[in-house]
Amino acid sequence: MSLSLPEGTAEAIRARVGKREFSAFIAAAVERELRGQVLDEYLADYENRKGPVSEQARQRARQVFDEVFAEEAGWPAAS
Repeated sequence: MSLSLPEGTAEAIRARVGKREFSAFIAAAVERELRGQVLDEYLADYENRKGPVSEQARQRARQVFDEVFAEEAGWPAAS
C-alpha cells in the first residue's frame, strides 16, 4: 500500500510522533475518521426515522461528553 500526503502534513506528523510511529499515527487517524463517519451515518438514519434530536437530548449528550473528558478513570455511570 502506498500513501501520498502533502510534505507539510508529513513533516508535522513526523515532528509530533517521530519516524517510528508515523504509520501508527496514520492508522489511528484513519480509524477515528471512519468511526466519525459511522456516527454521522447513524445520526442521519436516526433523524430520518425519528426526527431531529431534541435540544434537551443534545444538552444531555454534551453533559455526558464533558463528564467523560473530565474524568480519565472511565465512563460516568448512566443515570
